[in-house]
Amino acid sequence: MAFALRKHDSEFDSQPISDINVTPLVDVMLVLLIVFMVAAPLMTSGIPVDLPKTQAKQLNDQQPPIVVSVDANGSYFVDKKEAGNTDGLLAVLKENSENNKDRRIHVRADKAVAYGKVAEAMGVINAAGYVKVALVSESGGSGAKSASAAQ
Repeated sequence: MAFALRKHDSEFDSQPISDINVTPLVDVMLVLLIVFMVAAPLMTSGIPVDLPKTQAKQLNDQQPPIVVSVDANGSYFVDKKEAGNTDGLLAVLKENSENNKDRRIHVRADKAVAYGKVAEAMGVINAAGYVKVALVSESGGSGAKSASAAQ
């Protein structure tokens, strides 16, 4: 609530005060924030459904990715098995993937390897029909590995 004080009893400043009191506004906003924070998890739960029991097993079609590595000398490896050149790479890759072109393939390369060698490996893999190819790198200083898709 805004009010004006008189300088003296005889003097009165008749100018209206145009300042807004923000305290009630802040109070209302904090109450609304708390209401929405409490109500938000309740809205995302969806419709409660009593699911039936079945004898079916859980789907487990997630296969681990095939790892293609390029060492500092430029040699290709597929899951720790030496593949040699690009022809050997495709043969070992076809053997490991059981000719499943939808398998995920992670390409790991030593940082001393030329970019062209890594690009050549990815090009050969992609030309063979494998579409889920990703580069693996270490992130920052944590030592955690991450894969970035390169389709």
